[in-house]
Amino acid sequence: MGGFFMWGIIVALISGLLMSVQGVMNTGVTKQTSLWVSAGFVQFSALIVCIIAWLITGRESISSLAKVSPKYMLLGGVIGAFITITVIESMKRLGPAKSVMLIVIMQIVSAYVIELMGILGTDKAKFYWGKVIGAAIAVAGVIIFFMCGEKNIK
Repeated sequence: MGGFFMWGIIVALISGLLMSVQGVMNTGVTKQTSLWVSAGFVQFSALIVCIIAWLITGRESISSLAKVSPKYMLLGGVIGAFITITVIESMKRLGPAKSVMLIVIMQIVSAYVIELMGILGTDKAKFYWGKVIGAAIAVAGVIIFFMCGEKNIK
């Protein structure tokens, strides 16, 4: 494996770790405030971090956003707000492990469908039964995980 690919794996693993930790933290804030206060704070603090990073790293023109095509690509932030809200709600109702397992399964399935259909500007990928079988094994793993150890020890 080349360094570029290996770095991608490392970054993806860090992303998964951060998403799980963030979901637990956001759920904890929500318990002490409300869903909308928590989600709003998450988005606002993310904006502040992005502004600081932008000021430090380069200051590319914000006006370049007007050139983004197709325009629906600019809805990523709106989707990000819904991600925050849905992660908080699922973790509150299912707990971190079950919630993240279902989130990851849906990410795998939806990402593969996006690739297969060439949606949202992605290159169209070939269909492989092995990938479908891999996703099915992951789903089976989630079902086994859900069935085992239902007693919560506190």
